[in-house]
Amino acid sequence: MYLTVQALVLRVTDYNDRDALLNVLTRDHGQLTIKARGLRRKNSPLVAPCQLLSYGEFVLFEYKGMYSINEAHAIELFQGLRRDLVKLSLGTYFAQVAQVVSQEDMPNPELLSLTLNCLHALAKTDTPENQIKAAFELRCACIAGYAPDLIGCHACGNQNPDRFDISQGHLECSRCRSSESDGIRMPITRGVQDAMQYIAYCNPKRILQFRTSPETMEMLSGLTEAYLTTQLERGFSTLDFYKSLLI
Repeated sequence: MYLTVQALVLRVTDYNDRDALLNVLTRDHGQLTIKARGLRRKNSPLVAPCQLLSYGEFVLFEYKGMYSINEAHAIELFQGLRRDLVKLSLGTYFAQVAQVVSQEDMPNPELLSLTLNCLHALAKTDTPENQIKAAFELRCACIAGYAPDLIGCHACGNQNPDRFDISQGHLECSRCRSSESDGIRMPITRGVQDAMQYIAYCNPKRILQFRTSPETMEMLSGLTEAYLTTQLERGFSTLDFYKSLLI
């Protein structure tokens, strides 16, 4: 059986001396694991469409429960990322997160669109990296089922709380914290709260169309990173590498 899909390559793993396995994200089939026969051979026609962070069209053949690539064509290679190690490392982090969040045979068009939009912004716009990172992390958490409560303090309803509980995903006033609560809180300002509300609730196509001060953006990026990794209960080697380049 043949299947034609448009997919983003999230991971490439050597399979043997000639072949490789790809984890790709599709709109209608979620994450798929596919074999790229001959990818590691010199001058393979699959090199461009099958490289990490390539978005392309793949004609797949299923045999004994495994998809193999019969034909592939690149649609977008995000060349702007490949000329900048810092941007490339951040894009690779996005791919690793998308791989963790997506599931086999579970359609996730919103996750694919989010990842492609953020890669496009990294490669072709001058949008600050920490803004793209924060938007991706928080919206990805929402897609994964961890949408935070950002309306006001969960205890008293105050619209200007000063803490965000990254374990529970809600806002809180310092005076409302229970002595019995052991959740992890991070400071939050009105500007950060407004940015988080925008990211979580806005039209997906406009997710990067917000502006705030550099100080607020830095705080926002740290908070969204902590929230996503806490909810997913894991770290990311690609994120560690990206941050090492910023030192």
